[in-house]
Amino acid sequence: MLTVALIWGLNFSITKGAFARFPPLAFTGVRFALASLLLVPLVRWLEGPQALSRGALLRLVVLGVVGNTLYQLGFISGLARTTASNSALILASMPSIVALVAAALGLETVRPRVLTGVLVATAGVILVVAARGEGFGGGSLAGDLLTLAAVFCWAGYTLGLRRLPDGVSPLRVTAVTTVAGAPGLILAGIPQMLRMDWGGVGAAGWAALAYATVLSLVVAYLLWNRSVQSVGPSRTVIYMCLTPLIAVLGAAVFLGERPRPLQAVGAVLIIGGVLLTRWAGGQPGSRAVPPPE
Repeated sequence: MLTVALIWGLNFSITKGAFARFPPLAFTGVRFALASLLLVPLVRWLEGPQALSRGALLRLVVLGVVGNTLYQLGFISGLARTTASNSALILASMPSIVALVAAALGLETVRPRVLTGVLVATAGVILVVAARGEGFGGGSLAGDLLTLAAVFCWAGYTLGLRRLPDGVSPLRVTAVTTVAGAPGLILAGIPQMLRMDWGGVGAAGWAALAYATVLSLVVAYLLWNRSVQSVGPSRTVIYMCLTPLIAVLGAAVFLGERPRPLQAVGAVLIIGGVLLTRWAGGQPGSRAVPPPE
């Protein structure tokens, strides 16, 4: 799981760095097309064929659109408009947002510790957004809001997994929802694919695409699932708190981003709020499926 946290933490800087040669939507469309081609045979090899009921398949297709197409459009468009540090820290609030949405929909009882965790994490997000010295009218606000919208898309995806039948593995859920979400991302990326200079992508651009596809979407998921099977989801997800810290450090090293004091305070509040939420059992129905970074 330390390897997974490292892969996903560095993915923010590697993906954002690739945007200089690979337009964001084209990058994501190609990435998910390749990931689909890799995941389908991989699942059949590791788990064999499994027939899903029509209802389960339809639900996974809808969740794939919400949790991959819409989530990735918000995530990648937000990352293109804000810093890698902001993006990582806002996404780190995801467990608390899931708990908040579940409580608002009446799916979970609002426990005092969960409510406290949500409020603490929310305060952290506000500080992160305002920390760049630009206030709420700054140039990165659109990117921060798109990233926050992506968080709510993932919350809907996570809660939608509650009604899937037992016996569908997280890896199979990942494969089906990735394939379901890929067409929308490919269509969204076609205009940029047609305009971009493919010859100018260069070795660094292709390497970034390979990293984001093979390591971030495939290898990290395999390691995640192995960890869930070995030590359980509760001990696995706690390592996610390391991802934003690695992302901020990676952005400082590779992109020259310098965290501001308010960002550091916001990061502490977000991670503290997430820990409070998790300890209170406030991330319902996740089936241990992490967001695709």
